[in-house]
Amino acid sequence: MSTAFMKEESAETAAETVLPDRPISPHPNHVTEAGLKALELQLQDARKAYEAASAIEDINERRRQAAIPLRDARYFAERVRTAEIMPAPASSEVVVFGSTVTYSREDGRVQKYRIVGEDEADPKAGSISYVSPVARLLMGKTVGDVLTLGKEELEITAIE
Repeated sequence: MSTAFMKEESAETAAETVLPDRPISPHPNHVTEAGLKALELQLQDARKAYEAASAIEDINERRRQAAIPLRDARYFAERVRTAEIMPAPASSEVVVFGSTVTYSREDGRVQKYRIVGEDEADPKAGSISYVSPVARLLMGKTVGDVLTLGKEELEITAIE
């Protein structure tokens, strides 16, 4: 149907409200149990926001308000669908997915991170993605191992 017969500003306006999908990582979607629950909650929130936007009468405003929740719902539905729950670490002898690792840097700083899935990673909160360069370096190592990251050395001091 031609846009001349529809109550909308223009075909350009309609096209502007269709957002490109959020990129999906090519890596396996490993998650902790808490990470899967967080993804499910984010999917639920996106669906609720889309439903709320769908109730808006003005078609142009409805499209604008629904664009982000619709895109997010597609993203989180795919992430929930492909999620692979990883078991909790069986021991604290070797760094694996789910381990919390403490290491010291040459400059005296001590850092502690839990290795988690991509969607649940939050370095400021103490978690990093298992595909991050630091996590890849730490995986499979034990307490006392000294690793080189760029020009700096890190020493693993604890694994939880």
